[in-house]
Amino acid sequence: MTSALFDANLPIDVAVIGGGPSGLAAATALKAAGVARVVVLEREAEAGGIPRHCGHHPFGMREFNRVLKGPDYAARLVDRARKAGVEIHTLCTVVEALPHGRLSLSVPGGTGLMAAKRVIYATGSRETPRSARLISGARVGGVLNTGSLQAMVYLKGLRPFERPVIIGSELVAFSALMTCAHASIRPAAMIESAMRATARWPIPLFARMQGVPLMTGTTLLSIEGGDKVEAVRVRTANGETLDIDCDGVVLTGVFTPESALARCGHLAVDAATGGPVVDQWGRCSDPAYFATGNVLRPVETAGWCWAEGRRAGNWVAKDLENALPRPASTVPVIIGDRRLKYVVPQQLGLFPNRSGMDVFQLRVREPVSGHLIACCNGKQLFSQRMNSCAERRITVPIEKLRALEPGGVVSFLIEPVEKPQDRAPPAL
Repeated sequence: MTSALFDANLPIDVAVIGGGPSGLAAATALKAAGVARVVVLEREAEAGGIPRHCGHHPFGMREFNRVLKGPDYAARLVDRARKAGVEIHTLCTVVEALPHGRLSLSVPGGTGLMAAKRVIYATGSRETPRSARLISGARVGGVLNTGSLQAMVYLKGLRPFERPVIIGSELVAFSALMTCAHASIRPAAMIESAMRATARWPIPLFARMQGVPLMTGTTLLSIEGGDKVEAVRVRTANGETLDIDCDGVVLTGVFTPESALARCGHLAVDAATGGPVVDQWGRCSDPAYFATGNVLRPVETAGWCWAEGRRAGNWVAKDLENALPRPASTVPVIIGDRRLKYVVPQQLGLFPNRSGMDVFQLRVREPVSGHLIACCNGKQLFSQRMNSCAERRITVPIEKLRALEPGGVVSFLIEPVEKPQDRAPPAL
């Protein structure tokens, strides 16, 4: 079936790079919209994305109106796509993305060049490895990220350690905790450098339910051991340095988009997100390319990415019919405050009646209290009070930014809340 990818007599309307929730949702939506040939290019042996490795609940509530385990959820997404007529090609790696929808592929039978009218990036994100986190200490066995842990436990039936320490407190850290519980692994502790857990309440209570101490305000200093992990050295919230005995380390979170194709290719990449620069329809700097899901920004849930992918599929279907707006000019959208981590989208087409994404998505690096404002050409367009913890999603309705002018730049900033004692006294 893969050889059909290179047959010029079998034109491809849309190629979707990545077979996770966003890619499968986009492909299914394209077929539902009447697009003739849609192919999904998946580098792994099976499609389904990260949920395929997550043998726990909850997945699928918005997609299937029921609570599913990750592998069951992934299988349903694949089945739905295939029944819609989507071609899914596994063990298919995109080596290079070229202008105008041309892709260089590596498949089990060799290599080749294929062409599609449109391409959708849906390559997702990945956790940052130890080397990029600059964690000191011994180079020992037993240091894993969450994806590796889940693959070992759920796919291979292995038990890599008995008393690991889990680093981080994002949602994925509690996914790692669930994976440990499934394998009868009892973590020695969860460590979070911030003063409170990143995941929203009541999710952090799960650590207490499992009898695992959640140590906030605690920084990992080094990993100690010989051939394998024997302890981690940490600095606690009160400045004390101590060693925690353990036999493994699970490095969770600190996601980065899987955007090597874009970074090494011809597309514009946003320095803040690490993913492609897109407008409100997910369109990249080459209009033959679109992007959706966690390649846009790290990181959202599978359900969020599925919904995003479905919308992207509909936009691409309209674009194939020349029914998607093509703005004569766009306004760049940037972050102008170091506390803001990123904004998506980074381009906004100017139209009297806008469509596409409903909201800007932003995140903050640290706990912030103040006013989030948007300015263009020195004019304030929007303001809202915000009180946010680190890594929390913040949304701003795009429709709020009506008074845009060609040649301007939209900048998001955070201003402090004015306190009563800061106000000037009334004039006498």
